[in-house]
Order: sequence, then C-alpha cells, then structure tokens
Amino acid sequence: MMRSGWILGLAAALWLAAHGRDRLDLWINATVLPPLVVETSVEVLDRNGDLLRAYTVADGRWRLALPPDKVDPVYIRMLLAYEDKRFRDHPGVDARSMLRAVLQAAWNGRVVSGGSTLTMQVARLLEESGTGKVGGKLRQMRVALALERRLTKEQILQLYLHLAPFGGNLEGVRAASISYFGKEPLRLTPAEAALLVAIPQSPESRRPDRAADRAEAARNRVLARAVGNGVIDADTATAALREPVPGLRKPFPAVAPHLADRAKSGNPTLLTHALTIDAALQTRLERLAIEAVADRGEQLQVAIVVVDHASGEIIASVGSAGYQADLRQGFVDMTRALRSPGSTLKPLVYALAFDQGLAHPETMIDDKPTSFGTYTPQNFDRLYRGTIRLREALQLSLNIPVVALTEAIGPARLISAMEKAGMKPVFPGRQPGLAIALGGVGVTLEDMVQLYATIARGGVARPLTYRMEGAEADGQRVISAVAAWQVGDILAGLAPPPGAPSNRLAYKTGTSYGHRDAWVIGYDGRHVIGTWMGRADGTPVPGAFGADVAAPVLFQAFNRLKRKLDPQPPAPASALLVSNAELPLPLQRFRSRSAAFDVAADAPAVAFPPNGSEVELLPQGLLVRVRGGTAPFTWLADGVPVIVALDARETMLTLPGTGFVTLSVIDAEGRSARTKVRVR
Repeated sequence: MMRSGWILGLAAALWLAAHGRDRLDLWINATVLPPLVVETSVEVLDRNGDLLRAYTVADGRWRLALPPDKVDPVYIRMLLAYEDKRFRDHPGVDARSMLRAVLQAAWNGRVVSGGSTLTMQVARLLEESGTGKVGGKLRQMRVALALERRLTKEQILQLYLHLAPFGGNLEGVRAASISYFGKEPLRLTPAEAALLVAIPQSPESRRPDRAADRAEAARNRVLARAVGNGVIDADTATAALREPVPGLRKPFPAVAPHLADRAKSGNPTLLTHALTIDAALQTRLERLAIEAVADRGEQLQVAIVVVDHASGEIIASVGSAGYQADLRQGFVDMTRALRSPGSTLKPLVYALAFDQGLAHPETMIDDKPTSFGTYTPQNFDRLYRGTIRLREALQLSLNIPVVALTEAIGPARLISAMEKAGMKPVFPGRQPGLAIALGGVGVTLEDMVQLYATIARGGVARPLTYRMEGAEADGQRVISAVAAWQVGDILAGLAPPPGAPSNRLAYKTGTSYGHRDAWVIGYDGRHVIGTWMGRADGTPVPGAFGADVAAPVLFQAFNRLKRKLDPQPPAPASALLVSNAELPLPLQRFRSRSAAFDVAADAPAVAFPPNGSEVELLPQGLLVRVRGGTAPFTWLADGVPVIVALDARETMLTLPGTGFVTLSVIDAEGRSARTKVRVR
C-alpha cells in the first residue's frame, strides 16, 4: 500500500512538473518582445572600408553596427568572464548565479553580486527598463528566456555590443571605442578592453571623460577578475594598470563631409555607403585647404577635386576649407556650385579647332583689337601680341584668338562638346554666344574636372563616380586622340608657379570676370586635380588670379597625392609634328569666317571729307585727302572719274555743282574707299 502511494505521488509530481513546464513554455512563448532590430548609424566608408563619417540615429545617439567578429576577442572573453561565465550554456537565466546572489544578499544584508545574465541585460536594454524592482527583474527574466528561444547566442551578444551604454549619447562598443580611443574595437589593448567592460555597469558615474578616477578603479577590478579567470596573465595585467584612462572624448570622423552628405541624401535607405574616396589623401588635402586660405581673410574659400581619369573615380573631394557655419560658408559644397570658369574652357576650344582642321598648334593667328559683330573682347592685360602661334596664344591665355576660334567652330558646337563630355553648362538666353569661350557660362568644379579628365583620357569621356559600386560606363569620344594630345602637349609646356617643380604637369589657370573665381586644373598620365578659389557668395576677391592664388595649391595637391608624376602619353602616330613652314598652306595662318570681309590695315580710306559730313565748295574745288593705299590714286564723283593716276594724297576736285555726292578713291592695287557728303 505504501509502495503504490509512493508511485502515485511520484506520478503526480512528474505530472505537476510536466504541467508546470508546459505552462512555463506557454508563458515564455507568449512573451511580447520589444523590436529586435536595432537602429544603427548610417556609415560612409572609404575605398578601403575605413570610416569616413557616421551619423547619429534618430534620437541623437551614436550607435554603430558591430558584428562580434569585428571586436577584439580579448574584450569578448573579459566581458563573459566578468558578466556571465555560463553565457554559452544557460537558457537566458542562470539559476546558479541567481541562487548565489540571493544567498550572498541574505548573509551580508545587502546586495553583494548580481545574478543578471548577459541576456537579461540585453532584455533590459531593449526595453530600457530599470534594474532595482522585483517586477522589473521578473520581466527581464521572462524576456531573456524568450530571447534565447528566438535568437542565437551570437545574435544576443551582438545586441549587447550595439546597446551597451557608455555614458552620454554613446551606445555600443564600437561607438565607445571610437569616441574614447579614436579607433575601431578590433584591436584593443587589455586596458582598453577592460574599461569597455567596466563602464556599462554604471555608465554615467564611470565615464572616463568626467570621472577618470572611478573609471580607472572599475577597469582595474575587471583586470583583476580577468587574471583570476585566466583571460590574461599577471604580467599583462600589470602593464595594463599603468595605461592611462582617456580623459576626453574624441570627435567622430567627419572626413569628406560634403560628399558623405551627398551620398546619404542620394540613397537615404542605405545604411552603409562605400565611396571611392581615399581617406588618407582626403585628410591631407583637407589640411591643405585650411592652409591655402589661412592668411587670406575670413571669406576666401577653396574646393579641390581629385580624379583617377583612367577609371573616373573621385578619390578626394574637398568641398570647403572647413565644414562649419562661418564667414566662408563652409557648409556649402563648392565642388558643385555654379561658377564662371574663366579661361579654363579655352583648351576645349583649341581642341575642337584642331579637330575640325581649322588650325594646328603651330598655326599663326592674329592677336589684335577685333570686333565680332557687336562683341569686342579684350585681353586680360589689355595688351596685344600681334601675330603669334596658337601654341603661345593658349599658353598666354589670350582672349582674341580663342574668340576667333569659337566664332569659327560655332558656340553651339562648343556647348555640345561640353555636354558630350558629361558637363551641364548653364548659359543665359536660348542661344550661346561667343562670350562662353571666356567664361560666360555656369559650370561646377566637378564639371571642369570631368572635362579635363576627358582630355587626359585621349578625348574619351567617362562619367565620374564616387560610389564603389558604380559601374564603369562605356566611354564616349568628344575630341580626337590627336587633338587631346596636342592640347596636353601645349599645357604641359606652361611654366610652373614660382617654387613649384618643373615637371611637365599639363595645367590651365582661369580667372572669371571681376575676380570672382580663381581656377586651376591640371593632369598627368593618371590623375586630374581641379582647384577653385573665391567667395561662396560670389562677391569679388580683389587681386585674385588663378595663376597667383590657385596654381600653387594645385602643385601642392599633386605633391600630397604622390611623389612623382605619371608620364604623359606619347604623341599618336597620326599627329603632325612639324614647324609652321612645313604645315599645309591653309594651316599656316588662321583666317576667320569674316576674314574675306575684313579691311586690310593698309587699305585706302577717305581721310577728308568724313562720311556724312557737310562741306563747302571752294572756288578752286573740293578738298579731298586719302589715307593708306598705294599711289597712284583715281578719284570719282558719283561714279564718274574726276582725277586719274594722281600720286599726291591730297588734291582739289572740280565738281559740277552742290548737293549730295558720293566720292570714291581707288589705289594702284584696285582697292577702294568711299564717302558720302553734302556739298554747299
């Protein structure tokens, strides 16, 4: 009877246990969990995967993604040894630790150690709940048990790595490592790892930037526990104890901030943006930008773009000398601002003229005062060089020759070539005029670098890209390889700025009307660098010239890019490398479309009486005078010869009477001039 009672009791106990287990399972499975997807910061990475810039999450916290395999293993071992030795084995709640904590509290009359597991801490962090109340602790246990059933241990650990608090608006191990140590958490020293284990237990009171002494004491306790658990040896701990605790938070990286903003706004749903930027080069050029404007007032601004013209990848993009709200308007990305390019468009004009067979680098062209209809351009220095080679005209950046070439090729064709190269020119009115050759068009620094990359690539345009995943598009030919080489050969012959190396860098400077923009763009066999300097608000910068202000920055930028320039390509086999005298006759001297209508400088002209004047008929006749031309001269009145074969330049004409009369003079070469006057 006793035996059957024992069996019944055992069966009842087993039933109760099974029923309790089932009820517990139902209770755990019915747990409503908080969202398990944690928002992490948007990150912008360079071409090597290094962090350029990160953005805070919606509530202003720094919380950067960190998988467990991207954190130092010593940290993970220290964390588990200090917080949860049986993390890999328990189901979310460690009964042994709980029992130990309760017994210690009862024996000592106070809480000596906690019984929370790492999973329970994750539960608390997910719900942002407190730790002291019994109800809160039970809720954490329930959530922890549910988490263990829905997630792997690695996923739970990753949640802790993301959510652990480190004081202020720092959440997660990676954000803390970057802020306190200035580095990624993959390579932590034992002292750094111990500090990151210690801070989350009391994040505000152990912040090393506010309470370095308490942070150090907590870190040392973690180190002692790590030695006791065999995570590190005593010698390593001794060395770690001597390592100072960081007293300040370091700023998060903000390299290439303008381009990072552009990437983020271009694809706002993407969490990681991989750019073609080289972080080390970008940092060097950002320092150069600061140096370039340091002693030039409070408003001068600078922008720099570096492109690998073989691939079209932007490897550095400096939008301003400082990403800040100052008098320079540093938040404005000046690589994308519409500005006047000044003379930096001239190489394209010359290349198009070469391509169309209108000219050759050795062709002679006139640099003299010239009117193109109602447009009368002048050279920048108001001087004229007479008849010179096109090579020299481009190197001297003369205005009259380039306008003559633009008139010959047509402004519309110049705009078309710019668009074909990938530029987006903006010009006033519906039809472009000749003034675009001198900068009368709106372009961006990226536009100009795109153009020069096309020339450097042998005349083939390829879109610039700043994203690593950007597919290479097939190139589009804009100018011939010969014309591209000819322009490059001319530009490589320019003398460098004072103090810069003479290294055959092909470059061109430009200054816009009113000294508002100073430009320089140059290239070697691999890279193109463009630099713009001016004021972001477009106001003039008195005395600012591209050659004086911007050109030195270009040479310094190339020096910070690499030690030695890549050589320029050799001349194409079809390039005509001859002197002016050896050129075909039509190419020896450039003649514009209006040349046939131009009046020669020595042609005859009626010096007196002037056209439209009213003159008095004297008893001996009407006084007339001829200027220029070749004697002898013939004078006509209303088409009727009055004097024939006269050597003198001044004479008296006998007229039949008064009234309106047209006087004509013809020289020995058959050239003529005339004037219409009223005789009284």
